[in-house]
Amino acid sequence: MKALDRKLLRDLVKLWSQALTIALVVASGIGGYLTSLSAVDSLAAARDSYYVDGHFADVFAAVKRAPNTLVEPLRALPGVADVQTTLEQIVRVELPNTPDPVIGQVIGLDPREPMRLNQVSVSSGRGLEPLGAQRADGAIEALVSEGFAQSHRLKPGARLDVLMQGRRRTLLIVGTALSPEFIFAGLWGMPDTRGFGIFWIHRDTLAAAYDMRGAFNRVALKLAPGAAEPAVVDALTRQLGRYGGREAYGRDQQPSNAMLDNEIKEQRVLGTVLPAIFLAVAAFLLNVVIARLVATQREQIAALKALGYDNRAIGAHYLKLVLLIVALGLGLGVLLGDRLGTMFTGLYAEFFRFPRFEHRISPQLLLVSAGITLATAVAGTLNAIIATVRLPPAEAMRPPSPGQYRATLLERMGIRGMPPALRMIIRNLERRPLRTLLSVTGVAAAVAIVIMGFFFRDAIDVVLDTQLTLGLRGDVTIWTAEPADDGVRRELARLPGVDAVESTRFALVNFVNGPRRERSMIRGYAPRADLYRVIDASQHQLLLEGRGLVMTDRLATKLGLRPGDPVRIEVLEGRARTLEVPLGGTVNEMMGLNAYMDRTALNRLLGDGDVATGFVLSVQPGRLNEVLEASKQLPRAAGAWSKATMLRNMEEISARNVRIMSTLLTTFAAVIAVGVVYNNARIALAERAWELASLRVLGFTRAEVSALLLGELGLVIAVALPLGLLLGVGLAHLVVELLKSDQFHFPVIVRASTQAWAALCVAAAGVASALVVRRRIDRLDLVAALKTRD
Repeated sequence: MKALDRKLLRDLVKLWSQALTIALVVASGIGGYLTSLSAVDSLAAARDSYYVDGHFADVFAAVKRAPNTLVEPLRALPGVADVQTTLEQIVRVELPNTPDPVIGQVIGLDPREPMRLNQVSVSSGRGLEPLGAQRADGAIEALVSEGFAQSHRLKPGARLDVLMQGRRRTLLIVGTALSPEFIFAGLWGMPDTRGFGIFWIHRDTLAAAYDMRGAFNRVALKLAPGAAEPAVVDALTRQLGRYGGREAYGRDQQPSNAMLDNEIKEQRVLGTVLPAIFLAVAAFLLNVVIARLVATQREQIAALKALGYDNRAIGAHYLKLVLLIVALGLGLGVLLGDRLGTMFTGLYAEFFRFPRFEHRISPQLLLVSAGITLATAVAGTLNAIIATVRLPPAEAMRPPSPGQYRATLLERMGIRGMPPALRMIIRNLERRPLRTLLSVTGVAAAVAIVIMGFFFRDAIDVVLDTQLTLGLRGDVTIWTAEPADDGVRRELARLPGVDAVESTRFALVNFVNGPRRERSMIRGYAPRADLYRVIDASQHQLLLEGRGLVMTDRLATKLGLRPGDPVRIEVLEGRARTLEVPLGGTVNEMMGLNAYMDRTALNRLLGDGDVATGFVLSVQPGRLNEVLEASKQLPRAAGAWSKATMLRNMEEISARNVRIMSTLLTTFAAVIAVGVVYNNARIALAERAWELASLRVLGFTRAEVSALLLGELGLVIAVALPLGLLLGVGLAHLVVELLKSDQFHFPVIVRASTQAWAALCVAAAGVASALVVRRRIDRLDLVAALKTRD
């Protein structure tokens, strides 16, 4: 072993605790980077593989009723490679011993003609019988989506009831299944596998139940290579128009694919922003530690140069030291990223269902991680190493010039009467302003990361409170398959246990302004709504009475509209119509590209009479199940859901996931705080050992000597905490802006409890680090410390 390598090992042993804390900070950054991006890469790889294997379609459309003879004309459209039609219906599901409302989407399959697109694969049990004959007991064989089956512990042989056209039918589960069309299966985008399931039954059985023999109501297309999606979408929309077809759309608007894309985008943002903070702190710590090491080894550097070692060899020696520290951090980070990435992949598997979904870290990701680590090491220590190799031997043999002290900034401002100890602490911090600034910034970054961990919990709570407490104040929502006469509201009001009912009318439309076009829905509420209200981002109600058409500000911005501008509306349901109305106003809302009108005004605009598509019920306490059971007897009620059930199911999921994220980020933040405080304390102790030993000889107690050194750390933490709170809010704003989408915009809400917890966690980590250093101060060797060079 070379002499410099032996010196390298001795330095590492001497600095083991500081090297370990720096390596842990690097590991946190690399681990966070690999956790997020490897889980996302695994998710994207599973998606892409399943889309190919399952022949996922490119274009989708729904119709009211179209004959099967339309398939060949659709196949002949320019740019179309294949066509797949299906029958689909929304039904109410009744599970044994489950009073909560459950919604199912029933899809017709013909085992004699396997699906060419959006292929359904059986994951357990068996497939449907080819002939689809009804069993002697009247049960209908069915496949059920895997997530719903696992949530309700349904296995082959289980039975459940569904309401088809007002008639109760029994489904016999023969197996579980997967489809690339329903990787994410949730009602209205909600991650609720307990309240929503997919069921596949024989197509002939479904057609007979809904009088749809020889017809279809859903179509999917596969594009030919090089085909232009917009042109195919326009051609398909025109073909389906006379059959009650809604506007066709591509993969970007397909619900399952849209949820997948949104999750991948979010995790790529989080996997980039947060690790960057960790690695920046690691670069700072490396700079401080190596600069201090060089300062304490001036004589050794001079001796090495006198013995013939050139600048390159000495520079490489210190660079090796840095690389060994960050290599340890890289190794720990890869292990951490693999473990946490596997855990995140398991969490994804609860929402996104694939035949094969395994966590993997790609070689490219490992190479990028190694490159980032190397860049961190070089960026953090380049100045210190350059200063080392430029140090002349004669200069290195002399002690460093003593520091220059002067009155503190506070004293120059006229503030007098500070205790001597406090004056010494402030003067020492002012001597090295850059180091002090970076120390404060590092601790502040730890506070900001803890805030980020709990910010999502706060934001989700506010979203749920705004949408499902302030906005939707009813207890049960019932909807119809088609617009129904508002007389249904009076039928519902007579149900036992119902206090009040409000009608709603939703209409699918295209908003057009010149070349700009957006697909959305006009939501018709009561003019002075009480049960289903429009609530803005400030949690204030917007009354629709006399306002005309109101859009969310994001939708108006995308269309280039201002209040008063005319808007062309293409109605995509019922008979085809194009209308024009002025934009009455905008509302700043969290969810979606929505539009609102007074329901009466909307019905008048559409010319459909006094109709409704949904009803919101206020239910007396303790009578929810009674009302849900009674609503099943209403023939025009296509489905119902309970707000309490949806909230409970969502909170079970979100509470666990937010708890995992906040725990991880709090742990990472504690690592940063310990790394910054501990390394600063050790370096300060090494630099001021002679001063502290002198004070002990002069009669100062251990506590008084410790107060001088640890007071600096306490002051750094005290300054960093409020700065960290501001930085945390700023970081939340940055992440929210990066995550912003058409469908969702997180509110930036940081509660006082979150700020208090962040400050407490970081302060506790700092105190723990300071106590470790305090033990070293108590054991200070006065004789060794007082030795000085002449």
